[in-house]
Amino acid sequence: MRRFLRWLLLKPVRWATARFASRPDKERIYQSLSRLYARILAHPGKKGPVIPFGATTGRFIIFSDQHKGARNGADDFMAAEDNYLAALSYYNNQGYTFINLGDSEELWENTLAQVRKHNEKTFEAEKAFLQRKAYVKIFGNHDLYWGNDPLASLQLKEIFGEPVKIYEGVILTVATGNKNLHIFCTHGHQGDRSSDGNWFSKFFVARIWAPLQSFLRINPNTPAYDLHEKTLHNEIMYEWSAEQEKILLITGHTHQPVFASLTHLERLYKEMQQAKADENTQRIEELTTEIRRREREYKTVSVDYLTMKPTYFNSGCCCFPDGDITGIEIDNGYMRLVKWKKEQQQPARTILEEISLEILGTQV
Repeated sequence: MRRFLRWLLLKPVRWATARFASRPDKERIYQSLSRLYARILAHPGKKGPVIPFGATTGRFIIFSDQHKGARNGADDFMAAEDNYLAALSYYNNQGYTFINLGDSEELWENTLAQVRKHNEKTFEAEKAFLQRKAYVKIFGNHDLYWGNDPLASLQLKEIFGEPVKIYEGVILTVATGNKNLHIFCTHGHQGDRSSDGNWFSKFFVARIWAPLQSFLRINPNTPAYDLHEKTLHNEIMYEWSAEQEKILLITGHTHQPVFASLTHLERLYKEMQQAKADENTQRIEELTTEIRRREREYKTVSVDYLTMKPTYFNSGCCCFPDGDITGIEIDNGYMRLVKWKKEQQQPARTILEEISLEILGTQV
């Protein structure tokens, strides 16, 4: 029956996906981000909280896109679970607030019952932050269910043992110099026609459209899996953030880490410029090798990467095929891009990039 229905519906489903799904649209993304940001500021706690923190005392870890599944061949999170659990244990013991930035549960491919059954350890690890009042859960397009289903609050209470508020975003505020810097965090699917419409459209996607695609085994292109869409989406997010005043934007969604508006490849090119200016032959050789390897992962390089403002960050994801995970730390006055990967069979934390909030405050 599935094979017959797939044959019958493959073309219309792909047409509808191409027509209505996640092709980045600059105008829609701009409007959606601006509207959400304004609503959080005007009515904190409804669409999302506003959390002030001290530059040298606030501690946050931002992870996104775990896509927890059912421990089957389609479960992207399975290989990353050990690194994720080790990371959450570390951050909880260190007193961090955990901002879970969306697509934590893969509810387009699995039922909630399946995800709960196979991810008890991870839910318990997240629960530890909630018990300290240090947990902010934001929904994404693959777990829209949390944001629009009337039963979601009851099911979250069953999972975590106490009520869990679900938000679309959060604004962190910190004083840098004599001005306040706003760090606006949201999943990043804003402006997506299929996942960011009115209540009915989101309900339709979460409860009917996505399960239909899953049943038919039709995998639509999204920014997370299409290199062109991923790059374009990040470019639009950067452009919005660069036009704002004293605002940093942190998203997930594309699964592509971005730090201070640069992808890893763009940062390598920038380092190459410096190495050539310094006539550092050894560093030039190292960078040449790394650039060749990384060019396979990135579709394009922004034409103005040397002059971009450091306003946009992307946490990457917690479901890389090799089991590595990436996230954004805010700690001791610094913003950091970190990776957790196994070294000698043990999860270990590595700082990939960092920049001080004070410097960011002067450059945005």
